[in-house]
Amino acid sequence: MSDQYVIGVDYGTDSVRSIIVNAQNGNEIASSVFYYPRWKDALFCDPSINQFRQHPLDYVEGLEHTIKSCLQQAGPAVTANVKAISVDTTGSTPVAVDETGTPLALLPQFENNPNAMFVLWKDHTATGEAAEINAHANNFDTNYLQFVGGIYSSEWFWAKLLRILRVDEKVRNATHSWVEHCDWIPFLLVGGKSAAEMKRGVCSAGHKALWSAEYNGLPPNEFFTTLDPLLDGFTNNLFTKTYTSDKPAGKISQQWAEKLGLHPGVVIGVGAFDAHMGAVGGQIEAYHLSKVMGTSTCDMLVAPMNEVEGKLVQGICGQVPGSVIPGMMGMEAGQSAFGDAYAWFRNILAWPLQKLLPKSSLVDPDTAQKLIEEATGNIIAELSRQAEQIVPDEESELALDWLNGRRTPDASQLLKGALSGLDLGTDAPRIFRAIAEATCFGAKAIVDRFNEQGVPVKGLIGIGGVAKKSPFIMQMMADVMNMPIRIHRSEQTCALGAAMFAATAAGIYPKVEDAMVAMGQGFDAEYVPNPARVALYSKRFQAYKDFGSFVENKIQINQPEPASAHV
Repeated sequence: MSDQYVIGVDYGTDSVRSIIVNAQNGNEIASSVFYYPRWKDALFCDPSINQFRQHPLDYVEGLEHTIKSCLQQAGPAVTANVKAISVDTTGSTPVAVDETGTPLALLPQFENNPNAMFVLWKDHTATGEAAEINAHANNFDTNYLQFVGGIYSSEWFWAKLLRILRVDEKVRNATHSWVEHCDWIPFLLVGGKSAAEMKRGVCSAGHKALWSAEYNGLPPNEFFTTLDPLLDGFTNNLFTKTYTSDKPAGKISQQWAEKLGLHPGVVIGVGAFDAHMGAVGGQIEAYHLSKVMGTSTCDMLVAPMNEVEGKLVQGICGQVPGSVIPGMMGMEAGQSAFGDAYAWFRNILAWPLQKLLPKSSLVDPDTAQKLIEEATGNIIAELSRQAEQIVPDEESELALDWLNGRRTPDASQLLKGALSGLDLGTDAPRIFRAIAEATCFGAKAIVDRFNEQGVPVKGLIGIGGVAKKSPFIMQMMADVMNMPIRIHRSEQTCALGAAMFAATAAGIYPKVEDAMVAMGQGFDAEYVPNPARVALYSKRFQAYKDFGSFVENKIQINQPEPASAHV
């Protein structure tokens, strides 16, 4: 049998990556990365109000660039045998579209309006709206939040939609529907012309949009109308049916086939979130928590449906049949800041370099820029090396990892990070160590929640940049968890997972589990707990929880008023 190839496309926070994979064995043939230029320049973001928006042109240009680059690397023989493309994205990252399914920012009148762009997962401008949804849900006999952990987050679909509708009348009047990034890219590739015909994935619908088979789709119109009249009838322009990612969204359009240089029979798979496909790429196993560790973390767990029937884990990001592996329950949790927490501290330390070196009379501007880039690029590696030498004790500096709010357990994007136990002996490596420890403690809080509520975590799988690049943090993770953590070999588990789903959607494999077995790359490292550290970390984890309770309960949080006025 001749080789068959599939393309996995992984949209991350800063860039999009595409890979071509041999569907028979999972070998990577080519890869390409495209960094979003508008995002890199922070054109439509305002961190001071937690506004993070991405222009759809960054996504479209990246899609074309990376796939064409991969095909050029692979050559015509491979190109002729590409069978399918599947896509994963960050989420919840939705956008307002018109009736044709076109994001409003692609229309001339909205091209520079952030409210007409994709609202990135970490945009927290809708904290007020999320709080309203949580309070409003108590007014109904049916608990419409039961399958999303009981708490709705400002990072998700409906809170973001309501925020945009409230604050921007022009966007509100032009909005026909509201679409997740992972659903829009397949729609784009198949040449969709009507938002009503878009195939929505069960992954995004179930975990972020309150869709459930238990109530035959989305909550009723009454739920949304009584929340805010602006939402009256909005569900009519959304969806009732959803699809698992092993199903095709259609075949590539002639326009995109010609643009990319592919044949017109290429299958386009239904999309999903990056961590969900990444868990598959990382060869997830039942009751093993698959931790996709990047700027944030997304923690995925799958279990046989009959074994978790009737169990609802409170405070996680949802549990949805088929959202990870069709036929199994998919459960999601995660941390809003992981690598972002380390990057934040790096940027604090780099501030003097960035502000003072360009003004130096001792070096020319070009040399100054090179020095800034070299030093900044080495900060985290050197901090890790120095922090690893520190022997912690019960009184060592302590941190909270809520620099971007708390995703799980018990979502609250209003919470803030904190440091305690500082003295004149505290230096940069000690602070970094405390931040790294806090991210591991945040991860343990998630595992404890699953265990406490009857879904046992039997193992850990590490995936993503931090897992691959930081032995210091991964060893600390094993020590804090008192559980081994295996690190998946693939550098591109999310894109590889998308490729596995592409192979399944194309019919090369009957089930995605078969694709995992054939295309999986296995594990190349394992960190086991250091018994000498486990007892200490247990005590420090209790201190972390006590510190967190103090911050959550005693510090006055100035919650912004929701923008209820219809402007």
